[in-house]
Amino acid sequence: MKINSKNFRVPAGKNVKLKKWATLVKPVYKSKKDYTKLLQEQVEELSSLQRLHYASDRYAVLLIFQAMDAAGKDGAIRHVMSGVNPQGCQVFSFKHPSATELDHDFLWRTTQALPERGRIGIFNRSYYEEVLIVRVHPEILRTQGLPDQLLDEKTVWQQRYRSIVDLENHLHRNGTRIIKFFLHLSEEEQRKRFLDRIDEPEKNWKFRLADIEERKFWKQYMQAYDACLGATSTKTAPWYVVPADDKENARLIIAQIIVDTFKTLKMRYPETDAKRRKELLAIRRQLVEQGPGGSRPRQMRGA
Repeated sequence: MKINSKNFRVPAGKNVKLKKWATLVKPVYKSKKDYTKLLQEQVEELSSLQRLHYASDRYAVLLIFQAMDAAGKDGAIRHVMSGVNPQGCQVFSFKHPSATELDHDFLWRTTQALPERGRIGIFNRSYYEEVLIVRVHPEILRTQGLPDQLLDEKTVWQQRYRSIVDLENHLHRNGTRIIKFFLHLSEEEQRKRFLDRIDEPEKNWKFRLADIEERKFWKQYMQAYDACLGATSTKTAPWYVVPADDKENARLIIAQIIVDTFKTLKMRYPETDAKRRKELLAIRRQLVEQGPGGSRPRQMRGA
C-alpha cells in the first residue's frame, strides 16, 4: 500500500482535535520481513537524495519531532536516518534551558542549532516545548525572567505562536525547508510501553519518575497540542500527525514524508564549466601517465 503524505498533514489554518486523528492505522507492511525491506528501500532513496542535497548546497532541511513520552521519537530518528551520511546530518535534543539561555528570548537557543545549507538538522524536541510543556505548567513562565506584562496567559501563547510562524516563514524565504512531526500515541499504548520499560531490565534506563508524573497531565497536553498544531501548521512549514501506536508503521510514514519533501526541491549536482573541465582533463592525463604503479619512478643515472 502506497503511503500518501497528505493523509497525515495538518491543513493550514484549521482547528485541530487530536481525538479525531488516529493513533493506529492499517499497516503498510505485511510482515516484519516486509517492513525491513520497505524501510531499507526508503533509507536507500533518502541516502541518495541526501547526497544530492549535500552536493547542491542550496537548501537546508530541518526535521522537528515532538511527542508524548515513549512515542518513539528516538527510534524513528535512528532507523529512518540510518543511511544518511553523518557529515550532512546533525541531531539536537533540547532539555531544560540553562541560565544563559533563559537570559535570551525563547527562540534563541534553538536558532544556534539551525542547519546550514546542504545539511539536515534534526530537533528531538524543540522551541515548541515553550508552547507545550510551559503551557501545561505555566509556573515555568515565572522562572524565565520575563517582564510582568508578558506573563498574561490570555495573550502569551498567541504571541509565541506568532513568533514561531514568523521565524519559520523567515527560514523558508531563506532556503530552509521545515518538516514537523507529531508522533500521535494513545494513552493506553504509552501505559504499555512504560510497563515494558519497567519489566525489561535493558529498558529500565529509559524510565524516569517524572514520566509518570507528566502522564497525569495527559488531557492538558492534548489540549496544548491541539492549539499548537492548529496555530502553527502552515503551507511552508506543515505539521504531520503520525499514528505512533505501531512503531514500524510510523517509521515508514515518516521516511516517506521526508523523501516526498526532498523530491519537491529543485536539486542538481553542480555543473562543471569549460574552465573546470579543462583542469580536470589535465589532471586526468597526469594520472594516466603515472600508470598503475602510482608516481613514475625516477630514471637511474646513466640509464
